[in-house]
Amino acid sequence: MDDTLTLDHRTGLPDALRVLLEVHPRDTWPAHDNFAGLVAFWLDRHLMFRKLIGALIRDAEQAVDRKIDAKTHATRLSRYGAMLLENLHGHHQIEDHHYFPILSAREPVLAKGFLLLDSDHHAMDGLLNRFADGANAVLQGQSEPGAFRADLLSFEAMLNRHLVDEEELIVPVILKHGPGGLG
Repeated sequence: MDDTLTLDHRTGLPDALRVLLEVHPRDTWPAHDNFAGLVAFWLDRHLMFRKLIGALIRDAEQAVDRKIDAKTHATRLSRYGAMLLENLHGHHQIEDHHYFPILSAREPVLAKGFLLLDSDHHAMDGLLNRFADGANAVLQGQSEPGAFRADLLSFEAMLNRHLVDEEELIVPVILKHGPGGLG
């Protein structure tokens, strides 16, 4: 794969993968007949990931600023960190093994995009492992919340890049073809 397309270098989808997005721009999605149900649910999952990482970052900042005590931070880090890891991993498994093959078959011209997203998931496995190691180090008192916060900011940037690209590739395909066979 071209290095400029890897998750840590990419600034968006290549134009060749944005063809359906041009037909179905983001601001028109909620009004589309195929939006309710699967698309709305799937975007809500992405929103949950964004909220969890945001909460983890805010908590780390509050821990650094001593606005929350170490026990409260540990409780929240354990709870929200586990939610993020478990849900994100499960979400990627469903996409890789169910959604991506079906959607790729529906829009063969975008098959390279689904390979790109699958590649992102493999890259994110390393990020998730680093996240877990960092969270565990904070929970065990082997690392400070400030260092973990820096890792969280990097993780957030790559997670958001992936989520935006995934949304801009997948949602237009579902809007065009409907959710049949995906749910």
